[in-house]
Amino acid sequence: MNASNQRPEPPSGATYRSAAYTGLLPWQVRERRFPPTGLGRRGLNPDDVYAFLDRVAVDMAAVYAALAESRRETARIKAGLRRWQTDQARARNERGRAQ
Repeated sequence: MNASNQRPEPPSGATYRSAAYTGLLPWQVRERRFPPTGLGRRGLNPDDVYAFLDRVAVDMAAVYAALAESRRETARIKAGLRRWQTDQARARNERGRAQ
């Protein structure tokens, strides 16, 4: 594989997203078309494909991070509800003994 066909290395360090960045929508991924390579070559331009795949990967990472945060929040809410239910059951039992 020659150097022009190798996937470019992502920049080192933390990545960020500008306010102007808009996430990819499913229809944008489905309808994406890549221009053919220049004369004398077959297939798609690897740089275009890798740039698009990198963008898809960034969006997928954001979705997975949001999903993980949602699961943490769900677990926190469930634990709080269990504590509340336990407290309510104890209070009900104590009222029943006092009568």
